[in-house]
Amino acid sequence: MERDGQLQLYGVLAARLKQAHLRVASAEVPDGTRRELSRRLLAVTAVAKHDLADAGRRLDVLTAELDDLGIPDR
Repeated sequence: MERDGQLQLYGVLAARLKQAHLRVASAEVPDGTRRELSRRLLAVTAVAKHDLADAGRRLDVLTAELDDLGIPDR
């Protein structure tokens, strides 16, 4: 049962990461900003392999920053 819960959480996180990647890819921001956001997304993806909770927290922070930058949710 625990394994099923972990898989479900990973699926939710994967969908959120995919959405964040789409937002960054379509953002009208300077190249340096896009590179930094992409680097942070890759870091969250790497963390997700070992710690779903920490990856979720990091993604929450990054998503809030995307909102603050006015990058629309696609």
